[in-house]
Amino acid sequence: MPLRAWGLLVTLSVLWGGTFLFNRLAVGEIPPTTLVLARVGLAALVLLAILSATGGRLAFDRRRLFDYVGMGLLNNVIPFVLIVWGQKTIAAGLASILNATTPIFAVLLTHWMTDEKATPAKFAGVLVGILGVAVLVGPGRIDFAGTEFLAELACLGAAVSYGFSSVWSRRFRGSPPLETATGQLTASTVILLPLSLFADQPWTLPMPGTTALVCVAALAVLSTALAYLIFFRIVVIAGATSAMLVTLLIPPSAILLGWLVLGERLAPQHFAGMGLIALGLLTIDGRLLKAIAARFRST
Repeated sequence: MPLRAWGLLVTLSVLWGGTFLFNRLAVGEIPPTTLVLARVGLAALVLLAILSATGGRLAFDRRRLFDYVGMGLLNNVIPFVLIVWGQKTIAAGLASILNATTPIFAVLLTHWMTDEKATPAKFAGVLVGILGVAVLVGPGRIDFAGTEFLAELACLGAAVSYGFSSVWSRRFRGSPPLETATGQLTASTVILLPLSLFADQPWTLPMPGTTALVCVAALAVLSTALAYLIFFRIVVIAGATSAMLVTLLIPPSAILLGWLVLGERLAPQHFAGMGLIALGLLTIDGRLLKAIAARFRST
């Protein structure tokens, strides 16, 4: 990849890694559904303004509206709420590691639901990644009624939802990326508004403090609106496969931010699990295996 693409990739990893920090700081004062509504609603307004300024527009035919709703549910509503709920209990770094399993589920679901079949190398990567999750969670620590285990399960559920969204995103082939991002965030806002009003009754809640409000703004503007623009810029410069390398960089960013700001510490098995998940993702990506094979051929 060109150097500027690497710079954008690192920047994106910090923005998306920061999501877990901002969630952790805000969820103590704002319920998960309302927090996610604020995030996607503000981000949708920002992207709608950018879309209008650049002469773009959203398609409002029935089929495209259905596509936006599906993408909004799978890529925003379900995973965002699950992650925020999970972060009421577990550390930001741990949540980010569990979230990094997204490509593992994407490979399995794409193989199962489409004509794009996984190679043996990708299946090997999936198995290594699953082993990483087993090490991370720790079979001896599983308590099916325990709050921490349920929080970890919620973050894995978010990764599964992202996997489904990768299949659903095929409906947007050929669509302008900014339009896709704006449409799904707008649909997410419409879905979450009645849920927040019913479940949280936000008008009855005390006014959040300055830190929580700043985190909401950061989630919306930095970790959502700006992050989407950077992500799609990387896709243009270096391709979608290279853009997905951000998955490997998000956990270190989230762990570092959690340590610096929150004083969080992860257990040794968490780092061992992260290493196995990273190895699985590199195997799925394929470039590492190709480089090793090319190295052997040249010797």
